[in-house]
Amino acid sequence: MKVKSNRAKFGDWMFVLLCVLVAAICLIPMLNLAAKSLSSTNYLIRHEVYIWPKGINFDAYMKVLSDPKYLRAFAWTAFLTVICTIISLTMTALCAYPLIFPGLKGKGIFNVIITITMFFNAGTIPNYLLMQQLHLLDNPLVLIIPSCLSIYNMIIMRSFFYGIPDSLRESAEIDGASFITILLKIYVPLSKPVFASLALFYAVGRWNGYGDALMYIKNKDLYPLQLLIYNILNNINSVEVATQEGFNTPGLSESLKSATVMFSTVPILLIYPWLQKYFIAGVTMGAVKE
Repeated sequence: MKVKSNRAKFGDWMFVLLCVLVAAICLIPMLNLAAKSLSSTNYLIRHEVYIWPKGINFDAYMKVLSDPKYLRAFAWTAFLTVICTIISLTMTALCAYPLIFPGLKGKGIFNVIITITMFFNAGTIPNYLLMQQLHLLDNPLVLIIPSCLSIYNMIIMRSFFYGIPDSLRESAEIDGASFITILLKIYVPLSKPVFASLALFYAVGRWNGYGDALMYIKNKDLYPLQLLIYNILNNINSVEVATQEGFNTPGLSESLKSATVMFSTVPILLIYPWLQKYFIAGVTMGAVKE
């Protein structure tokens, strides 16, 4: 059995230390927000709350959960996230699947056109004018259609499909299976890791997205949760908004801000443990096989 040298062991420990530091850098701000959202206003006023709550209470969360606009935005964003993820995965699979066939006519041209879109786009104003001409402004579809396909994710899925033995597809073709049947019966069942990984990418992107809604949506009933929170936190300098939202009370304002951010962050974090066993396999296999 090969024994690691002291230098190799030292390198392993340094790598572990680096991972711990990176994890701490990512985790400490979240712990600070959670602590502020659960702490008493007296401790917040004295700036005594860091990563552990003091004087635990749930007043801020009760205020957020009792506000209908937060609940409405939460339900709408959850629905939007599910729909967008399903449509995006479908579009990604349908785009990636034909590109693995060596006999596809114009395959090289398609690959070039698809790759170009990763580096060049029309820009904000042309995109806005396009949405206007398509009558998608202030329309829920504007939050779904323009972002229903990511070329980067499509390349990952295509690379994963390349890793599936051609013999499976060829045997199915000999048995008379159609292209759609092969996709649904062979490629999709064998590609659960990459589907789970991309589902997480698409879901997180849609849940955290607010830029498209900020540009294209004026109807407040169609605001996703992140845009609602962005508008509230961005306008708390206004006395009227601060009073209406409860952000004008010392201590309570910090607790409410933190609870609002946690309210929009925690749900999407809870999805990862369900997909963790597929996530690493999907990303690494899809990234290296070609």
